[in-house]
Amino acid sequence: MLKKSDLGEKAKTLFHESYNCSQGVLLTMCQHWGVESDLIPKIAMGFGGGMGRSGSICGAVTGGVMALGVRYGGNEPSVEKRFLTYEYTRKFLERFEKMNGGILCRDLIGYTLTDPDEHDKAAKSGVFQKKCPTYVQTAVEILLELTESNTP
Repeated sequence: MLKKSDLGEKAKTLFHESYNCSQGVLLTMCQHWGVESDLIPKIAMGFGGGMGRSGSICGAVTGGVMALGVRYGGNEPSVEKRFLTYEYTRKFLERFEKMNGGILCRDLIGYTLTDPDEHDKAAKSGVFQKKCPTYVQTAVEILLELTESNTP
């Protein structure tokens, strides 16, 4: 079984291979849990850059929330599963924000990606290579801590 740090590194590698932040987190966790679907990582594509480069909630965070849904959600209506998933989601968000100082992409990277000039500045600054891999890695590590302890 891979260690937490190994899975964090795996997610970073996926990010460096041109998966976006959300895809890297979701794909790493689903592979770790043995979940296979044609929808993974396709379903996470639009969440990169804070949802379509809008700078909203960080893609690593949304990938983590999707992973929690895969792990604890259900295909049938279930208030119990919904509330359990919500509890894990809240804990995940709290830990990610505490570790990284926020959950919004624009705040984490310091650029407004909807503005083409800002996006160019962000790319030239190397922020996507310097900061984003850390967010992907910490998201995976937080998910592992939460799901392996089985207590939100």
